[in-house]
Amino acid sequence: MCMGFGCNAAGVIGCRIVDSPRERLISILTNAFVPCNGRFPFLITIAMIFFAGAVGGGFSTIISTIVVLFVILLGVAMTLIISKLLSKTILKGVPSSFVLELPPYRKPQIGKVLVRSIFDRTLFVLGRAMEVAAPAGIMIWIMANLHIGDVSILNYVATFLEPFARLMGLDGYILTAFILGFPANEIVLPIILMCYMQTGTLVDMENANAIGQILVQNGWTILTAINTMIFTLLHFPCSTTILTIKKEAGGWKWAALAFVLPTVCGIVLCMATTLVANLII
Repeated sequence: MCMGFGCNAAGVIGCRIVDSPRERLISILTNAFVPCNGRFPFLITIAMIFFAGAVGGGFSTIISTIVVLFVILLGVAMTLIISKLLSKTILKGVPSSFVLELPPYRKPQIGKVLVRSIFDRTLFVLGRAMEVAAPAGIMIWIMANLHIGDVSILNYVATFLEPFARLMGLDGYILTAFILGFPANEIVLPIILMCYMQTGTLVDMENANAIGQILVQNGWTILTAINTMIFTLLHFPCSTTILTIKKEAGGWKWAALAFVLPTVCGIVLCMATTLVANLII
């Protein structure tokens, strides 16, 4: 779980240390319930704009920190809940004992460490990322720039998803951005900005105030921000993590389950939040 905060793909690989095949699968399937480093910038940006910005003053940083911390705790809670559910259903079994042994100390061999970390870890993960990232980048460009009439394919997709997205307290562009962000979580916000600004290319902005103005002008509210943060936390893992799960778990069925589990949880929780908010308002 802790490795997943850096990269869910690395967290999945780290599950190799779990001896029990059943418990290893549970660890793999629930690793994406904690936000990786690719999701943190988006979460922090939303917290700064819609929560810290609403408070203002010297407490703004504290408020944004508390909001992001709450999202992290929600991810940890969901990890434990789904792990318990899996252990009582499809991955039922007897819990294994935990034995911690201290291995004999050996002097590190710098050469082997560098070779293993670069070739066996870094290049492996980057190679998996490129398998999907390059084709996805081409597809995003085509969808944003190929027009049918005066409307881009991206707008058609967003319009199609709009009714379902509204049930989740989002809009069609946000949901489209999450789908197109499958190669990497880092590009979800740039895709959202690209859709709103109709630029045809990914938009990378660092000014939180400018980003906030664009989001508010396109109908974002506190409820939209809350649901977006929930779905940022609870949605399908990135392509690299899915391919890693397929390799580590030994089949596409487990990769598909790892895709569906957090996504269904995110959809249900967003719908419930929207329903409660509408009833209160």
